[in-house]
Amino acid sequence: MEKYRVVIIGGGPAGLAAALESFKNLKGDKRVLIIERDRFLGGILNQCIHPGFGLHYFNEELTGPEYAHRFVEQVLENRIGYLTETHVIDITSEKEIVAVNKKGLKRIKADSIVLAMGCRERTRGAIITPGTRPAGIFTAGQAQRFINIEGYRIGKKAVIVGSGDIGLIMARRLTLEGIEVKAVVEIMPYSTGLRRNIVQCLDDFGIPLLLSHKLVKIHGKYRVEGVTIAKVDSQLQEIPSTERFIECDTVLFSVGLIPENELSKKAGIVLDMRTGGPVVDNTFSTSQKGIFACGNVLHVHDLVDNVTKEAQTAGRYAAIYSQHPELFEDNIHINVVAKDGIRYVVPQKLNKNFVQPFVLRFRVDNLYKDAVVTISNAGKILIEVKKSILTPGEMQSIEISQKILSQLDFSSDIVVSLQNI
Repeated sequence: MEKYRVVIIGGGPAGLAAALESFKNLKGDKRVLIIERDRFLGGILNQCIHPGFGLHYFNEELTGPEYAHRFVEQVLENRIGYLTETHVIDITSEKEIVAVNKKGLKRIKADSIVLAMGCRERTRGAIITPGTRPAGIFTAGQAQRFINIEGYRIGKKAVIVGSGDIGLIMARRLTLEGIEVKAVVEIMPYSTGLRRNIVQCLDDFGIPLLLSHKLVKIHGKYRVEGVTIAKVDSQLQEIPSTERFIECDTVLFSVGLIPENELSKKAGIVLDMRTGGPVVDNTFSTSQKGIFACGNVLHVHDLVDNVTKEAQTAGRYAAIYSQHPELFEDNIHINVVAKDGIRYVVPQKLNKNFVQPFVLRFRVDNLYKDAVVTISNAGKILIEVKKSILTPGEMQSIEISQKILSQLDFSSDIVVSLQNI
C-alpha cells in the first residue's frame, strides 16, 4: 500500500490550490498526491475558455485554462505527485483510498485527505420535463465541452432552460458560434446566475430572459423540433392559457449543480442537506478526523477565486493534521446557524482549538432588497451589514475578525440572519 502525507481527490482548481498549500506547509516529508479522473489537471476550467476568472485572486482577467495553468505550473515546478485518468472508487474513515486506472487497482494510505471532487449538473430528469427523448438535449456543461474541446456544432436554434451561470455563459457562446438562442427560460422570478453574466451574456447580445416561465414540453421524435413554455404564478404553478411554442432544434439545461459526494458518503461523513456537501468547521475538517473538504464538493460557488482561497485553507489544515493529529483530538465546536432568510452558511461550525479569523460564506433563500445581515451570539449582535440587494444566485461573504472572535460566548451558537426584511 502506497503512503502519503496528504492525498487530494480531484485535480480541479480546488484540488490544485489545496495540494500546493499542503506542500508548502509540510515539513521534511512532503509526499503529496493529487488524484484526477480526467486526462489533464485543471478540472472544469479546461473547457471554460471565456474570460472573467482571476479578477479577485490575481487582480487580472484570465480565461479558465489560463487560470488553471498557473496552478498546474506550480504543481509541476514543486514536483508534486499526481495521477490522471484515475478513478477513486472507495474511501474509508481510516483514510484508506482505493483507486483504479489503466495500470490496475491501487491502494493508498493517507495521513490526511482533502476532498475536492467538484460538482455535477442536474439533468432533465431532475425537473421532470414531459415530452419525447429526441437528439439535441444537453446539459449546459456538456454542450460547453462539445463546443470548446471536441469542436462540435450542436445545433442551429437553441432554448436554454434555467439561468445558472453556465447557461448564461453558454447563451453567449452559442451566439458567437452562429447558433441562434431564442430565449433563456427561468421558472423563478429572478435569475440564479451572477448579474454580470446577465449583462455580458444576454443583454449585450439581445437574448431574452423569460423569468417566471417554465418548460412545459419538449417536441420532436428524432431531433428536437421545439418546446412549449408557459408562465407560472407565485407558487410556481403553470398559469392556464399562457402556453407558447418556440421552434428550436437544441435544448440546454442549466438547472443547478450538485456537489459530488458519493465518496464522502462512503467515508461516513455527515452531509448538510441544504448545501449537499459535508458539514465542516473553520478548518474545513469534516465529521471524520483527518478528512477535509473544499470547493464545489462542499458547496456550489459562483467564483473560482473563492474556491481557491477556501481550498488553500483546507490544504493548510490538512498539512497540519498530517503532522500534528493530536491538535485535532479533542475538538470542541460551537454551531454556526442559518436563520430568517439565510439558506445556508459555510462553515457550519467553529473549532475552539483554532479560533482564528475566517471568512463566513452564505446564500439567501429569496430575493431581498434593503436588508441587514446580522451575526449574533448569546443574544448580542456582533456584526451588521446593510445590503441593497441580495439574490440566491450570488454567494455572500463576511470576514470574521479576531476582534469579533474575542467577543464570542462559546456556550452559545453563532446565528446568521436577515433583519428588517
